[in-house]
Parts: sequence; structure tokens; C-alpha cells
Amino acid sequence: ASIELTPGYFQITAVPRLAVYDPTVQFEFWFSEKRVADIRQVETSARYLGTALYWIAASINIKPGHDYYFYVRSVNTVGKSAFVEAVGRASDDAEGYLDFFKGHITESHLGKELLEKVDLTEDNASRLDEFSKEWKDASDKWNAMWGVKIEQTEDGKHYVAGLGLSMEDTEEGKLSQFLVAANRIAFIDPANGNETPMFVAQGNQIFMNDVFLKRLTAPTITSGGNPPAFSLTSDGKLTAKNADISGSVNANAGTLNNVTINENCQIKGKLSANQIEGDIVKTVSKSFPRTSTYASGTITVRISDDQKFDRQVMIPPVLFRGGKHENFNSNNQQSYWYSTCRLRVTRNGQEIFNQYTTDAQGVFSSVIDMPAGQGTLTLTFTVSSSGANNWTPTTSISDLLVVVMKKSTAGISIS
Repeated sequence: ASIELTPGYFQITAVPRLAVYDPTVQFEFWFSEKRVADIRQVETSARYLGTALYWIAASINIKPGHDYYFYVRSVNTVGKSAFVEAVGRASDDAEGYLDFFKGHITESHLGKELLEKVDLTEDNASRLDEFSKEWKDASDKWNAMWGVKIEQTEDGKHYVAGLGLSMEDTEEGKLSQFLVAANRIAFIDPANGNETPMFVAQGNQIFMNDVFLKRLTAPTITSGGNPPAFSLTSDGKLTAKNADISGSVNANAGTLNNVTINENCQIKGKLSANQIEGDIVKTVSKSFPRTSTYASGTITVRISDDQKFDRQVMIPPVLFRGGKHENFNSNNQQSYWYSTCRLRVTRNGQEIFNQYTTDAQGVFSSVIDMPAGQGTLTLTFTVSSSGANNWTPTTSISDLLVVVMKKSTAGISIS
């Protein structure tokens, strides 16, 4: 079951919807201005409205811009269901509220007295009346009103200005009113000879210099300027020429031009880019230690476990070789001796490669998986050289290149 809430002027209509229609089912309606945290406490925390197929909660206390909570449960001969919560608001249509008030004001005793036309006997006539009334209605309730109004005719048209106070009995209880009928309403603070009004209402518009509001509800907000520098429409479209946002921003879509991200950025979805500059793939290279004739020394590579995704470490081919040397003895007899080049590689202390070569070329390359969350990966590359009879060797080895990248097969297939 679900609850459909329809906003109105100072009212909300609640209509329960059953998954399967049952004509024997009625509904209990409970109402609260605050959310009941524990649904089991509805009967003690909320106000019971009644039992029916639907309910219209209407009152001048149901204000626009505020949340109101309905708790509804079905009732039949078997028993009662659990409560279902629904939250809603009264209408936020400001223009509609003005029409709503129009009907209520013109139908009130004071409204009729102020707006009722008095037949003036001739054109270009004027009349000033003060009225004061006090009476009991049919329900023996007191009503009272006082006011003053001016009426004039000119060129066949009727004009009226006036103000009045009233205390009237209504269905909602006692209602006090202060009504003004005028083309222009203004307040002027005459201090220090001031003649500029602080407030003017004219032509269905209100003009004010400074306004301090606790809460503002408006379908459209527009700043000054031509064109305006800022606007917010009722459909949620925000337009601003310049925005400095120090808090968080949540968005489902959009376009950003010429953006700088000063600190870290995490992308959990797919990233597509026409051009990339930076260390999406990290590489580092280094030459092996060597003397003037042979290679000897160790390179240590440490890759921190600082990413939340699996990575791969690729070592492109490292080429190394020794040498074959010609030698002649005292009898001018020819012989040969060899220089040996050896490369040993360890991963976190465990040997993964150990090979030596003389005059043939040796090669080491590898692709090493680095799952996220398993700690720092340490690779050591040790090259050593030796010569026959402890003669000075001649060996060579290419530079070491290490490439670190995210492990992914997206967009790649092998068949």
C-alpha cells in the first residue's frame, strides 16, 4: 500500500492506494507536524483525524513550506495493518494563494464593507464615511468592525480608498483582520527630514530597501543587473555568473570548462578522455652502476601500496652480456678467455631470476601482478661481472625501465 498526498491551499489531501482493491477496507488517518521516530508510538505521538477512504487535512495552521506527516493504516473485519508514513506539504503556488485570499477577503464582513460601492448621485462626486459596527451572528457569536473609506466618481468611473479593522467569527475560530484598499501603500520614517519610503506597494508589486527574513519561499529568485547575474527558477535551474562554493556539491550530470582540481579526486566510474597529461601510467628508469669496463651494483625499486585498485608492474627487456677475448701466449699461440655478466632479481626477498652469460646476450623481462592491499612491492636488480683468471672483465647491461599501471582488460579481447 502507498499514500498519495495532493497539496492544496492550507490543506493536504491523503488518498491511500491498495495493491489489490478491497471494498471492505477503511483507513485510519493520523497526523503530526513532526516525524514520529518510532512507528510504534504513532497513537501516543500523533493526532487521530478519523476513519474514511481518504482525508483532507485543512487548516490555516497547515503552512506552505513546512513538512507534515500522515500515518495511515487499513482497517477491516480481520483487524488493523501496520502504519504507513507519508510526508507532504501544502501548495507552494504563491499566485494561487493570492486568489485564495481574494475569495476569503471579499466574502468577509469587513471586505464587503470596504469594497461595496455607494451610489453617488452625480459625476465628479466625493464621499467620506466612517463605519463602526458590532453584532451577534446566528450562532450567538460576537462580530465587530471599524473603518473609514473614501469614494469618488470621475468621468463615470468609481474609485475607493479605505482601511478597516475587524474581529469576525469563522469556521476556524476568531479571525482578526486589518484591510487596506488603495492603489499605493507606503511607510515613511520622517526622522531627520527623511522623505524616502522604506516600503511601497503599488501595481501588484512591493518595493523595499533592506529586508531581513527568517525564511523565504519563492518560485523564482532573480538578482539585480542587466542581464541578472543570478537567477533560480521553480524548475531548479540555477544561473550564476560567478560562484564561490565552500561546501559540498552533488550533481548527476553537467559540463565544466577549464576546471582545476587542487587536491585529490576519486572517480569510481569510467573515465573517457581525448588527451591525458600526467601519471596515469607511472614509469621510472635508471642506469645500472658500472666502472669504465664492466657493470656491477644493485638497483632497488619500491612501489607503495597506495592505490585502491589492482596494478601491474611491467619490466621491459633488460639486455646484458659478457664478452669473448682473444689472448696470445709467449709462444704466440692464440687462446680465448671470457668475461661473465650475471643478473639476479628478487621480489620481496624471493629470487625470481638468476642468469649469467658470456659472449651470448641475456634477457630479463617480466609482468608482475600487484593486488591492492597486500603491501609495498620491493624489487632488487643486482648485476655482477667477473673475468677468467681474475682478469678485468668487459660487460654491458641496458638501463632498467619500470612501468606501473592499473590492471584492466576493458576494451581488449584475445581470440
